[in-house]
Amino acid sequence: MAAAAPLPPRIRRTLELVYGVPGVTAARVWQWHNCVAVGVRPSSACAPAELLGRVEAAVSGLREADETWDFGLLDA
Repeated sequence: MAAAAPLPPRIRRTLELVYGVPGVTAARVWQWHNCVAVGVRPSSACAPAELLGRVEAAVSGLREADETWDFGLLDA
């Protein structure tokens, strides 16, 4: 089986920051054109809306002025 291609540095850094937020049990990041989407699965001890706010704050430094970022919850 072939090894997976390495993640682009920006996606890897986004995942590092997202997984650094307490309460995140899973995360996915998608990027296309000027859009980035971040999906997270919260732990049972976290309020989903509050967690999304903390995730958004954690990655705010990566945002470019011309980009749209969306945040949401992953299905269990």
